[in-house]
Amino acid sequence: MALTDPDVARSTRMIVRGADGRRRVLVAIADRENSALTTADADLISLGARDALDQGIPFVCELRANGPAAEEELAVTFAIGGAARQLTACSGRIPIIGILDGDAVAGPSLLLGLMDHVIVVDHSHAFVSGPSMVSAFTGVDFNRTELGGSAVLASLAGLATVTVPDVATAHDVVDELLSVFPANNDEAAPFLPTGDPIDRPTPGAADIIPETATGAYDVRDVIGEVVDDTWFLESRARFAHNLVTGFASFGGIPVGIVANQPMAIAGTLDIPSSQKGGRFVAFCDAFNLPIVTFVDTSGFYPGKDLEWRGMIRYGAQLAFAYARATVPRINVTLRKSYGGAYIVMDSKNMGNDLAFAWPSAEIAVMGAKGAVEILHRSIDDEERARLEAAYEERLLNPYVAAQRGTVDAVISPHETRAQIAHGLSLLANKRELLPRRKHDNSPL
Repeated sequence: MALTDPDVARSTRMIVRGADGRRRVLVAIADRENSALTTADADLISLGARDALDQGIPFVCELRANGPAAEEELAVTFAIGGAARQLTACSGRIPIIGILDGDAVAGPSLLLGLMDHVIVVDHSHAFVSGPSMVSAFTGVDFNRTELGGSAVLASLAGLATVTVPDVATAHDVVDELLSVFPANNDEAAPFLPTGDPIDRPTPGAADIIPETATGAYDVRDVIGEVVDDTWFLESRARFAHNLVTGFASFGGIPVGIVANQPMAIAGTLDIPSSQKGGRFVAFCDAFNLPIVTFVDTSGFYPGKDLEWRGMIRYGAQLAFAYARATVPRINVTLRKSYGGAYIVMDSKNMGNDLAFAWPSAEIAVMGAKGAVEILHRSIDDEERARLEAAYEERLLNPYVAAQRGTVDAVISPHETRAQIAHGLSLLANKRELLPRRKHDNSPL
């Protein structure tokens, strides 16, 4: 049922059905010659978001706006502010997905930042300040693509959930995303039919991990081995490569997956990955998607620049998102889990429901080399090697953590899928009573 008739000459607001037959509100801003966002456009975004919220269905906005319409002066600025307020009212209550097809400059670009997921068409650009203003202030010349092209939005800015070649493909991705999400935060996520047995052994998972403790591997191979039908819809794949986030299912139950990626800076955490993980965990928690976390990290990436830029604050974002999440949470330690990164990757004391570890897991404050270096600074190489071996044998195994209750079970890689699927089934009716308060104070 269309609320307005589609017309390429003007922006439209309509109710459409996705490939799965479920409804959503779609607002498409017209690709006019000057491509400026008018007051009517911004009001239409507000109305569409309000329609979606009132009906409890997702909101999709197809945006193209080369800045606010200058001839409308403050009126369009006020309208963009109203749209931002309405999108914020929808946040965490209905899924909000943006499609950027063209340009989004200044105020309109900020609307994209308020959306849960943004699909960027390859020829598009987005920035708050354009190339001429950047050049005037910095003395460095940038063209539009260098400043805010689709590749920049995906890899450096972290705005793009995914980039696509055209609008038709963008709507296909929207269909795929919304097939995983509930229509609103009061509903359970939809069941995803599968013929993949939940007790299917996963012997290939163990073969992916290198024999050497420092060997790299692609954690997405482990994910593909254990999820339903190897299907994994990755989110922000080109941003913060050291942390993998995305959607999959176990026994038809949709989940969000967070995993350290040893192929990028050894899977350590930094500022971009903490932001990426924190936002993803918060989204999953808002829309009743269980979270499965695969851990293989030796800690936070060390560096003066990271500390000066606020590693403490950004690392806290990931910890905060996990700590306040009330959905079912399952943690699987594959290899390393050290120090502060152990804490923020949904450790037992952060409140996960089930913590599993492979026999290869090393759960400790730090690795043997670092520990011996701190505790025994003035020993020779032979003694150092002996102490490192003793430290590894005594502490770098999951059984110590299991004895202390921070690991619920040490499991074989072969049974990883079955254990996760069984755990999700047990936790299906999990409910937590939240304390009464206006809202929390997230370390943004």
